[in-house]
Amino acid sequence: MTEIIGIRFKKGGKVYYFSPGENKFRLGDKAIVETARGIECGDVVIENKKVEDSEIVAPLKSVIRRATGKDIAVVERNRQKEQEAFKICEEKIAFRKLKMHLIDVECTFDNNKILFYFTAENRVDFRELVKDLAAVFKTRIELRQIGVRDEAKILGGLGICGREFCCKGYMGDFQPVSIKMAKEQGLSLNPTKISGTCGRLMCCLKNEQAAYEDLLKITPKVGAYVKTPECKGYVEEVNLITGRLKINPEKSDVPVYVNRDQVKIIKDSEIKLNREEIKALKELEDK
Repeated sequence: MTEIIGIRFKKGGKVYYFSPGENKFRLGDKAIVETARGIECGDVVIENKKVEDSEIVAPLKSVIRRATGKDIAVVERNRQKEQEAFKICEEKIAFRKLKMHLIDVECTFDNNKILFYFTAENRVDFRELVKDLAAVFKTRIELRQIGVRDEAKILGGLGICGREFCCKGYMGDFQPVSIKMAKEQGLSLNPTKISGTCGRLMCCLKNEQAAYEDLLKITPKVGAYVKTPECKGYVEEVNLITGRLKINPEKSDVPVYVNRDQVKIIKDSEIKLNREEIKALKELEDK
């Protein structure tokens, strides 16, 4: 077992483990740590606790120190610097007539590097832009092209449910989402119904998939041949949440409505995507 604390560097960002040493941290504390991109100040989101050695990536880096008032002041100055850098970068982009859209700017705690995040439809030759920015800020400059999912995570917003974007609110990493999930959850494969503001499949499809998989194990699928207390027939419609089924009897034109616990599956069906559906909706799965 190894004692760790969990630190997050931005809201909705990934949680990283560090060794607290002799320090005891509480939720909401700030700590100065060394990361792959330099010295950073992060928020403690997991208090001191012990985890299995298999859960960490050795060697575990130690916390440098608990953040002081001076450290907090540095963070605030960096936030102001990021706002100024954003404006200057937009001006340089316009001057160079580059087809790119600036999304966010991050300044490392030690001012060793400034990162600029942008989106673009194609690859962008930004070498001259880097030179322009380096001449202004006198530090290392890094430009990163990100996808539409990352853009939504950075900018944030409200989903069709009225809640904050999952990716912005709590998701550390994006999880793969597929058209097959939408199909298995009985959703209309209309892009406007199953895609989020980013234009890609909604993350909540992944969040709810495990529950739907459990329901699919006990619910006959559309096309299944079943036996009800009244007749035998084929399943025409399924409501996985309520368990309500619409059955077309073999020897009648009048549909029968029953609950899933009232039927016996003689031969189940499969949920499949046809080639046309896959081709038409494939881009919704892209990052």
